[in-house]
Amino acid sequence: MGYLLGYDAGSSSIKAALLQVETGDVVAAAASPAREFAIASPRPGWAEQDPETWWEHLKRATALVRERSGADLGDVDAVGISYQMHGLIIVDRDLEPLRPSIIWCDSRAVPIGEEAFACLGEKACLGRLLNSPGNFTASRVKWIEDNEPGLYGRIHKMMLPGDYLAMKMTGEVVTTPSGLSEMILWDFVDEKPADMLLEYYGIRPELLPAILPTFSLQGEISGAAAAELGLAAGTPVSYRAGDQPNNAFSLKVLDPGDVATTAGTSGVIYGITSRPESDAESRVNVFVHVNHGARNPRYGVLLCVNGTGILYQWLRNVLGGTGKALDYPALNELAATAPAGSAGLAVLPYGNGAERTLGNRNIGASVHGLDLNVHTRAHLLRAAQEGIVFALNYGLEIMRGMGMEMKTARAGRANMFLSPLFGEVFAAVTGAAVELYDTDGAQGAARGAGIGAGLYANPEEAYVGLKKLKVIEPDREAERIYGEAFLRWRGILLDELKREGEVGDGG
Repeated sequence: MGYLLGYDAGSSSIKAALLQVETGDVVAAAASPAREFAIASPRPGWAEQDPETWWEHLKRATALVRERSGADLGDVDAVGISYQMHGLIIVDRDLEPLRPSIIWCDSRAVPIGEEAFACLGEKACLGRLLNSPGNFTASRVKWIEDNEPGLYGRIHKMMLPGDYLAMKMTGEVVTTPSGLSEMILWDFVDEKPADMLLEYYGIRPELLPAILPTFSLQGEISGAAAAELGLAAGTPVSYRAGDQPNNAFSLKVLDPGDVATTAGTSGVIYGITSRPESDAESRVNVFVHVNHGARNPRYGVLLCVNGTGILYQWLRNVLGGTGKALDYPALNELAATAPAGSAGLAVLPYGNGAERTLGNRNIGASVHGLDLNVHTRAHLLRAAQEGIVFALNYGLEIMRGMGMEMKTARAGRANMFLSPLFGEVFAAVTGAAVELYDTDGAQGAARGAGIGAGLYANPEEAYVGLKKLKVIEPDREAERIYGEAFLRWRGILLDELKREGEVGDGG
């Protein structure tokens, strides 16, 4: 019996899923560690993780899948990888990391990206890159050159988290057009690496990995990796994608008008278009989607709010006190006991780095309207869930301005969408029906591997076994209540942005 093995390497954990090729059924799934990865912050606004830690927990997740399934992983036919986007790993000639990875929510390169945007020109950047260089991977490489020149001179290759994990498996250093687009190093006009930005930042082209299609043979499991993972040497690694394009793929979001959403550590709305269009203020981003092709172009428009699940994690830890931490189901049940609108309590969930939807500003998370005689833990928890949805809807207004409408959003039943309340609030606030599927990023990576290895003739075959669990329709009365609450929340946000701007200007 043939299997597909998929990994989803996030900033919280490494998830693994083993699927049967013919049926698409999940044989076993696992995650490691049981609690979230630590994120080091040596200075305010910094966020780093050790790449070797990812590899160690990938091995643990693989071992758990083997134990739970009883399967011989030597029968795995292909491996796929999904990963946290935008992170930077630099390695020397021995393919050893030179420093911890600068991960997606790190803000240190914001000034560098903003200066590049101004110097290269907004028209050139938005016309060819579809984004500001911003706080993305390429800008982080420039930060290393400016601040850690000794390390910079030793760089043999720069790569994304998924490229690093694939390298550990195969010994090959490769990436994809979609990966280069999330580095902001893809020229959407010429369909090749962005010479304009490489030259501006002084990044030598040879530092880039080789480029291969998203669905393709990207290397084979080496003898050393086979011994560590329990796989057969020579097993193809045949798919990789950033977590948000992959989440969309796992939900069969492939064509214009399709929309995926997720709310893990960060919250994302990701819609597909066939036109390479950008936001004039670069508050949402455009990437090459996994099924992009010259004849059938596909681009993913990505709206990201950094502080979603991480806010809920913080609340769980704080509200749990010195005893045993409350679990998420208990928090969700408690939140549902408070009334819609949280009796006027409002939470701005921004507290995990610079926010693209706010013009790369970092205003922090905050609570507003707290009445000590009225509000309880339940109100705070509900206001947090509502605030996360409000922040996503605020960003959705930008996407609507680009001509993208959302009538239906597909989501995996995971992370914040494990809360029935969160799904109901999302539908009521956005006005879109929410389709919940029994899938996740690791399953999507496994299905992608099947396509890349030629085990499925087309994507349609790869979705055998994908199950829709539930549809949440917007509640019209709730829409009215949340419409009023969103306007109050939006006013608070705009006041905070104005205040932050005045302080930043010396006011």
